[in-house]
Amino acid sequence: MALFDLPPDQLRAHTTDTVEPADLDEFWQRTLEQARAADQAPTFVAAATPLRLIETFDVTFPGFAGQPIRGWLHLPLDRTGPLPCVVQYIGYGGGRGLAHQNVLWAMAGYAHLVMDTRGQGSAWSAGDTPDVHDGSLSYPGVMTRGVLDPESYYYRRLFTDAVRAGDAARAHPAVGPARVAVAGGSQGGALALAAAALADGVIAAMPDVPFLCDIARAVRITDDFPYQEIVRYLKVHRDQYEQVFETLRYFDLALLARRATAPALVSVALMDLTCPPSTVYAAVNSYGGPTEVREYPFNNHEGGEKFHEVVQVDWLRALLADS
Repeated sequence: MALFDLPPDQLRAHTTDTVEPADLDEFWQRTLEQARAADQAPTFVAAATPLRLIETFDVTFPGFAGQPIRGWLHLPLDRTGPLPCVVQYIGYGGGRGLAHQNVLWAMAGYAHLVMDTRGQGSAWSAGDTPDVHDGSLSYPGVMTRGVLDPESYYYRRLFTDAVRAGDAARAHPAVGPARVAVAGGSQGGALALAAAALADGVIAAMPDVPFLCDIARAVRITDDFPYQEIVRYLKVHRDQYEQVFETLRYFDLALLARRATAPALVSVALMDLTCPPSTVYAAVNSYGGPTEVREYPFNNHEGGEKFHEVVQVDWLRALLADS
């Protein structure tokens, strides 16, 4: 691939021209209040794994509308007192995986909650949480599931789950409730931004090549999926253009990021065809708290991968040492 997006000086200054819905804050306040009204406590059941240095719990917590969401909570065995926790969200098509599969943050000394992704988890990493939805027509995938109305749109449910995952982490006695960070790549990066914007008490956010930023621009400049799901849907439903983009405004992280205040470490890949770099910068440049950006100039959507994990661990350690 090649550098296909804006020139570097324009790229780093790019902001979205999408206008916020007038009722954006009311919509999300009502959504989260309804979710928290279903006041079931999360459960943590010891899970068997082949690992000897990490204790793992099979988690079930109430997400959107109180619907049960699965996850894993990993804890280092060698611990004293409540730990900082990293809540991690998964990329498009993946689920929480197997109990021993994703343990970096626990190995680094943190509590680590891995949230399952409702209705996904059959593309590259296994999941265990079904999605309850209205059954409306959609293009295969989840990008257009319920997209004709913000109330029924898939990401209303998933963003709410992401917020409630942080609530679940705080409910475990091994987690310091005032030291919860959020992280994830691609769709997981979008959920980290959403949680930073919509949840109370997030201390740090680490969105990696985040999805769902400046959505209207992304749909127009990339041929990659998942944004292509919207294109393919509108090629058939040609009379629904205005409804679709009206819904998407409620979930655009370039708009919601204005509400986030926690320090953020954001990665962007300048040859990223899946989440174009200008769209990531649209979220960075609207973000309401301090941001640090790591660019990977010659990478596509893989971004920094394992190199960036080292950057994240070092960044979070330094941040928590100062807090």
